[in-house]
Amino acid sequence: MSLRLIHTSDVHCATFEALRDLMAPEAVLDHVVRPDWLTRAQAGEDLRSELAEQITDRTLCTCTTLGPLAEELGALRIDQPMMAAQMKGAILMAFCLESTRGPSLTLLEQALASAGRDAHVHTLLMQDLWPLFERGLHADFLSGIADRVRNELLQLADVGCVVL
Repeated sequence: MSLRLIHTSDVHCATFEALRDLMAPEAVLDHVVRPDWLTRAQAGEDLRSELAEQITDRTLCTCTTLGPLAEELGALRIDQPMMAAQMKGAILMAFCLESTRGPSLTLLEQALASAGRDAHVHTLLMQDLWPLFERGLHADFLSGIADRVRNELLQLADVGCVVL
């Protein structure tokens, strides 16, 4: 089996290779890494034709900003299964780029509607942590996210799950 993955950072290649090794070692992963697509999408540039050229019948998009367009063109969004999970209580949606707010909220609202469920959604923007990711300080980036989410949960008594 072969799967194409569309990333906007090469750091994701190792993550998905490790997951593949655990779950389906025989699978072949074809990584398309285009950091410029995130920047260009955030600037409002139309990436439809470039993205369409990369999407096959087995494509997974790992970028939330590109997710809606990639899905429209036939890719599976990496964030879709998480949003479709049955969740209890209010939801804390944490994110590090403003450009992911809209796509994530839309996907979450669709999942809740499909499940016939209403939920209060709290949002936590952590854009100030993004430069850590961009500089390759991934441990600091992840630690910062964990700390901020943990602190937010201390303030919110009704949260049943967190989506990132």
